[in-house]
Amino acid sequence: QRKVTEEQLRRVQRMDAVGQLTGGVAHDFNNLLAVIVGNLDLLEQDLADRPAAKDLVARALDAAERGASLTRRLLAFARKQTLQPRATPVGRLIEDMAKLLAPTIGETITLETRLADGLAPSLVDPGQLETAILNLVLNARDAMGAGGRITIEAANVTVAADYTAVDPEAAPGDHTMVAVTDTGGGMTPDVRRRALEPFFTTKEVGKGSGLGLSMVDGFIRQSGGHVRIESEPGRGTTVRLYLPSTTAEHMDAGRPESGRVERGDGRVVLVVEDNEQMRQFSVTAIAGLGYAPLAAADADQALRPIERDPLIQVLFTDIIMPGTMDGFALARRALALRPDLKVLFTTGFADTGSFSRDGLPADAAIVRKPFRKSELGHHLAAVLAARAA
Repeated sequence: QRKVTEEQLRRVQRMDAVGQLTGGVAHDFNNLLAVIVGNLDLLEQDLADRPAAKDLVARALDAAERGASLTRRLLAFARKQTLQPRATPVGRLIEDMAKLLAPTIGETITLETRLADGLAPSLVDPGQLETAILNLVLNARDAMGAGGRITIEAANVTVAADYTAVDPEAAPGDHTMVAVTDTGGGMTPDVRRRALEPFFTTKEVGKGSGLGLSMVDGFIRQSGGHVRIESEPGRGTTVRLYLPSTTAEHMDAGRPESGRVERGDGRVVLVVEDNEQMRQFSVTAIAGLGYAPLAAADADQALRPIERDPLIQVLFTDIIMPGTMDGFALARRALALRPDLKVLFTTGFADTGSFSRDGLPADAAIVRKPFRKSELGHHLAAVLAARAA
């Protein structure tokens, strides 16, 4: 028991050290990518009549977005990504995913779902849960090669208090368990022990980054759950995700239907961003969407126009800023002055658990950096429509 505990402690310390390093690097890199992606997006739209130049910009934009995807995975491993947890019907989410996954995994692989009746909703970010399940399914597909069967299972389970002896980070209580099982070759004990480590992979060079499972583990643990891997050589692999259950009445209704971005019709949006280049991009993008942007470099600058200008309808603010107030604190002060004000947050990195959200709307949206003009337009339209309703 002592040897097991010591090994677990060493692993936690090692992962925490790597997580601190990768999280910090990803944060800084994400802010750079936000400026690059944003300005390439605007440039691409201005080159409609120059197809050769537009193609070059499109290639650069694709590479920058792949870089952004990598930083998101690093932040997920470091447990420092921005999550928007809500009461999510896990069974319905899996059913919707299965329809899209079946043609993706190939004709030689059978996909099955086994969903228990009466599944409790889970308090989790639905978009990130989809990404986690997708990662597990693709790993399962790659493990089988010639073909086989993948099973996605979900059930209500209770984690016993004494299970912490096996996993000290596991929280006892009611959970929604999601398992992905394959009929592949399985893992050796050594591979199974290292499977959740970042950059560890058994795939050929260039075939995998080794971040897939570590990203899933980071996201699940940041959400208050834990991951368990069961595997033996020749007997396949099962990865179980344990997510905290909730009794919340209002469950996530799923993604809004995509469609045309509504024009701003001259409505005034106050942009609060300490990074000058990012602030310039946001102002340009918002103006291009038909809104009337105002800009401030910090919370103190932002409060003056909020007090004086009743035409400001939306506060679009970064969360982490220098000075006496972060974005959440600014929003609280702004709503005290203007209860009718709509608020939209943005961040490239936020361990939001360390920031107080008291006094803010429970469903306040966060736009993850880097973002494109169209994504910002959808969020602004949704915030205005939701608060109006």
